[in-house]
Amino acid sequence: MTYRNHRRAAVVAALATALTGLAPQAAQAADTPAPPKEPTAASVAAARDAASAPGTLKTLARFFARDGRVSVKAAAPRIEGATVPVHVLSPDFVRGRSGAPVAKLDFLASRAVSADGQEASVWTVRTAGADTWRVVNIATGADETAYAAKAKGGTLFREPQIDAWYVQRGDRVLPLDADAKRAVGASGTTVAAYQKRVHAAYGDKLPGSAYDRRGEAGGYGERAASGPAVRKDAPEPVAAAAPDDSGPLVAVLTALGTVAALALGGTVMGRKLRRR
Repeated sequence: MTYRNHRRAAVVAALATALTGLAPQAAQAADTPAPPKEPTAASVAAARDAASAPGTLKTLARFFARDGRVSVKAAAPRIEGATVPVHVLSPDFVRGRSGAPVAKLDFLASRAVSADGQEASVWTVRTAGADTWRVVNIATGADETAYAAKAKGGTLFREPQIDAWYVQRGDRVLPLDADAKRAVGASGTTVAAYQKRVHAAYGDKLPGSAYDRRGEAGGYGERAASGPAVRKDAPEPVAAAAPDDSGPLVAVLTALGTVAALALGGTVMGRKLRRR
């Protein structure tokens, strides 16, 4: 009887020690915000349909032909691979609002490829007040889908103020490009530590702040017609192609190189050329 009691006490003590070791981890997991809700399969399909619509493909052909590398007729653009959700750093997370996800959905991206191998990213957003999706931007390169492949199993998001790309996996924020590595280190950081960093950097520059009212809140500018967030210091169009009967207008922008934007429904979106 005494032996059994001693053995039971030893087992209980060992179990208590194990549970004590797990307690900080459990508390940490409970403090980690849930990832943002992903778009439904139907939404992704609708966004892809918009990206591959005949009018969009016509605009892509002009886009790929803009510098003479290929003719409009020979461009033969096509949409390849998966259409992926792209998130952006959430102002509520920066504020430190309890339970706010690190990032929020910004747009869905589809990779377009021309016959001569050029790549572009087609951005689609949900139309305000409707369950339809429309194209708001075409950007050079295919960073979104490339980073989405690296972020598989996590939440891909961008910190637009420094043009950094990350993936959130559980309680970790991991870098996907050089800008992100400079911000959080090559091995990444915890969600809590990342929140402290972005709060210190942007906490006084959020929408509604004095900084914002002065029109200086780059990266937290107003969203145009439910489109992706656009930096207020984004470049202005310097040249534009005349619209044809398909409706879209391709504007050529310059900032660290050539960037292009697609206008549909009167909305022109731009972004700075990204560096991988």
